[in-house]
Amino acid sequence: MTLAAGPAITAAQPGTVLPETLDRTRSLAYGRHRAATGAVAPTHLSVSSANSRFRARTASGWGEWRSIASCPSGRSEASRTAFVRVPEGALEYELDMTECGSVSELNTTAGRALGEPAPWSAGTWLCGRRFHGTYLSRAAWGANEPLRFAEDGSGRYPLAYFPVQTLTVHHTALQVGPDPAADVRAIYHDHTITQEFGDIGYHLLIDPAGRVYEGRHSGVDGVPVFGPDLSNGVPQMSNAAHVGGFDAGNVGVCLLGDLTSGEPTRAAGDALVKVLALLSLACGLNPLGRTDYVNQVNGATATVDSISGQVLADPAGRLLWTSPELPGSVHDPTAARTHGIVDALTMADIACWADKAYRGAGGPIRVPHRGRWHNLPPRQQAVNRSHARIRALGERAVPILEAWRLLRRLRCSTTRITDLTRAVLTLHLNTG
Repeated sequence: MTLAAGPAITAAQPGTVLPETLDRTRSLAYGRHRAATGAVAPTHLSVSSANSRFRARTASGWGEWRSIASCPSGRSEASRTAFVRVPEGALEYELDMTECGSVSELNTTAGRALGEPAPWSAGTWLCGRRFHGTYLSRAAWGANEPLRFAEDGSGRYPLAYFPVQTLTVHHTALQVGPDPAADVRAIYHDHTITQEFGDIGYHLLIDPAGRVYEGRHSGVDGVPVFGPDLSNGVPQMSNAAHVGGFDAGNVGVCLLGDLTSGEPTRAAGDALVKVLALLSLACGLNPLGRTDYVNQVNGATATVDSISGQVLADPAGRLLWTSPELPGSVHDPTAARTHGIVDALTMADIACWADKAYRGAGGPIRVPHRGRWHNLPPRQQAVNRSHARIRALGERAVPILEAWRLLRRLRCSTTRITDLTRAVLTLHLNTG
């Protein structure tokens, strides 16, 4: 399918027309690939490769190479796709693929008009509790609802409801464009069609201005996230596709923007706090506790800490650095990119050994081969054995923090915990 322009469309705002998203997909081999943007330039790229690089050329020349690491997502752990925004005015782009994959070019502005968006609202209900703030329903940001259905009329991702066990915070790792609703439409098309999730994978999205967007379709009642019925008095969330293998009972909230080396805007952070607080209250979750998560579809289990921190150690196991604390729902690869660990290690050309939770972090971070031990071939078993021996040296830094009793049972904010861990690190470095 080729990208073909329709009538000129301006950025989607209340009272304007909504354009159809155009797409074109092609396979790519290992190595570098250069492509002209053409008369209808793509606004976004979806790259199916574990870790690749991207750069674009505008009238002022080529930009710098940028890593576009992916992470597991969707309805299976096998789904690994990175999403890239193409700079406005780009004449061509180049991809450096680390493995065979594909690229889907999307254009969210030049397609034929589909209709007008619904008006924004001053809030929404989350299972009986009111969120006060700008809210865009699927009709307001321009979801092309027929995409959710196959040619025979069946839903690509049939609705299923589960009690909420945990909350997960994501970021798009995508530079936000002048019309964030267009970015949401691009993500929707990528998740629904390109990656074949059947719908957008997140339950809610938040842009830098603090506006909240309805994500995954949850029913006809117009209320986001949850279905219309309770089960034994407990709200039931609509199953989505944002953490491969751990979706059932897991609400996904995504911040629009690339937070690999920065923090959310004040408006986005405030909206995120409000949303997580309302979801926690509605679902009876303790944001400072721990969750023994069980996926009711595939039986997968995981214990999620309410507060998540990261440390760096030298090869001798000496503690060198502790990260600012983040909510426990933030996945390890996302936290590593948020703290700038991946970029710093890449620039310094330092190899780092981490556990399997960091799969997809990118850069020089090395993780063991995936799979059960008895199913791995002898060569991969040997690699995992060596990996464990090396990582065990650095793991000796963790008990340094655990030895401090004040860090074992905390009931305070992440800011306060960050101050405490930094104080412990300072004492350790000055007395070691």
